[in-house]
Amino acid sequence: MAQPTTRPWPHRHLLGLEGLPRDDIRTLLDAADDFVPYAQGRQPAPQTLQGGTVLNLILEDSTRTRTSFTLAAERLGGRVIQFHAASSSMKEKGETLVDTARNIEAMGLDAIVIRHKDRGAPHRVAEAVRCSVLNAGDDAHEHPTQALLDLLTLRHHFGRLDGLTVAVCGDVRHSRVARSNLYGLAALGSRAIFVGPEAFLDGLDDLAVPTETATDFDAVLPACDAVMMLRVQFERHTGLAFDRDGYVRRYQLTAQRLARAKVGAPVLHPGPVNRGLELTDEVADGPQSLILHQVTCGVAVRMAALTLCIAAADRQRDTPTTRPDKPAGPHRSRS
Repeated sequence: MAQPTTRPWPHRHLLGLEGLPRDDIRTLLDAADDFVPYAQGRQPAPQTLQGGTVLNLILEDSTRTRTSFTLAAERLGGRVIQFHAASSSMKEKGETLVDTARNIEAMGLDAIVIRHKDRGAPHRVAEAVRCSVLNAGDDAHEHPTQALLDLLTLRHHFGRLDGLTVAVCGDVRHSRVARSNLYGLAALGSRAIFVGPEAFLDGLDDLAVPTETATDFDAVLPACDAVMMLRVQFERHTGLAFDRDGYVRRYQLTAQRLARAKVGAPVLHPGPVNRGLELTDEVADGPQSLILHQVTCGVAVRMAALTLCIAAADRQRDTPTTRPDKPAGPHRSRS
């Protein structure tokens, strides 16, 4: 059914960027570049998922990710099933996540896109099913397609990804986006500096690559080629005090603060933006903002990820002597 647009991609799942080899990340980015002309739906896309079915098992609130995966699959000719937890057997009847995924897969699925509040949930599903599983965010662990769209956005801007220094500023502690970007940038030869107040830089001991942190945003900016702002995730701030005025004073990206970075440094944000907190309107909507281009790249990245992962699963099913690759746990090499 699905045919990859670049050299064969070996993994039927995309669960994270931790441990993913540089060449594999480049394969995804190259494939996503092929899909950019079709990302906004203004011309017909290759029907690489014709006859295929994708389940959006989105169990946390989502706008960009759910919509992006939906558009990606539909533009490739696939059918998308939207899972609604509120009306499912998981809510009232106690069915487990894995049983839910296995039962729906038995009706005929090619891929499951899953977002879940529990760390490692996509890995548990991937161990239980034969179709492809794509992680759309698990707790504060990983969000691989978001990092890939960020990398693609940066590559479009700079023409390269090696040798860049990127400030990743904000609520790093609760950010799966920050972690996946760290792994992707490190694999491709760039430097990520996590910036924020001490409370937002705690809890990073589990990271698999060396981590550079700073609390002085103004001091870091002159070395930065690009600035990635993170959403302050109030919904995860159980028992954590937050000084809004102090945060705005030290970490809000204003035009004046952005001017301290390298000339023309682009601004990224995974969304949704807390306007007036993480960014001023002048910066969010300004000439250095790549936020909307990130969204376009997101559709292209998800078109590529679905195409490549499903094609890999098809090849493995067609080769009886090959066992489907078994995904590793959350802190080991991914499949």
